[in-house]
Amino acid sequence: MAIVSGKLGVDGLSEAVGVLREWQNDGAPMQLHPGDLGWFWRSGAEATAAAVRTWSRDGQILAVGLLDGPGLLRLTIAPDAQRDEELAQRLLEDVTEPECGVLPEGRVNIEAPMGALVQDLLFEDGWNADEPWAPLRRDLTDPVKDPGVRIELVGPERAHVFAAVHRAAFVGSGFTAERWHAMAAGLPYADARCPVARDDQGNAVAAVTVWSAGPGRPGLLEPMGVHREHRRHGYGEAITVAAAAALQELGSSSAVVCTPSSHAGAVATYKSAGFQQGPEIRDRYREAQDV
Repeated sequence: MAIVSGKLGVDGLSEAVGVLREWQNDGAPMQLHPGDLGWFWRSGAEATAAAVRTWSRDGQILAVGLLDGPGLLRLTIAPDAQRDEELAQRLLEDVTEPECGVLPEGRVNIEAPMGALVQDLLFEDGWNADEPWAPLRRDLTDPVKDPGVRIELVGPERAHVFAAVHRAAFVGSGFTAERWHAMAAGLPYADARCPVARDDQGNAVAAVTVWSAGPGRPGLLEPMGVHREHRRHGYGEAITVAAAAALQELGSSSAVVCTPSSHAGAVATYKSAGFQQGPEIRDRYREAQDV
């Protein structure tokens, strides 16, 4: 049967989250994680459904995409469909034809698994390689050391604490307690935790959200940030170690994160917390006049 693409709607989000869980494994390249949908859920279920696209054959989802901001499609593909020619061709058509409505007009970026056939087709169609990103992974087989600082797991009554650290860590962040509650109401948050680190004076100095994809599968850190007034004190390493411990408690096989390679400080922080850097990955992009 032909490839069918479209939206699932709010009621279909559980299916998208389910297949993303199934596709996670330690041998796979960095890819869209159910936690990515979980973090997007801070904008609400309807907004998340509007941003998710699926490609299916005979009722089986073969690819899931997330419109994660203007002009960015984060795409992942079922492990056994990475080199599926019909799927790759349909993906290319959908992202290059404006009338398909997958991507807006203007400059657009596609994030897709390295090694997938659609990467080859995008290259052949004139799409350029964007700036490199560094995927990092920490194996969780061995016990995780104590982070060395007080760690609080934020619940609904303390959502404002996490929100305040996030705003202080990320320039331009509009994250609020209300957005935390929207995120926590999402399906992926059933297997998520929000650790916050505190200094010796009790100040909340760093925060992270971790997302499990189920026992024996990689878990994701998204996002991790250190309060701008408390940097260069080792709190980034501490909260990252705490994140690994939280994922280990959830049964994750490893902890994964991805950051721009140009962010040398972030890469160094993750490495200091026991993460190992893998081969760099790059989005494909096309300028507005090329579309």
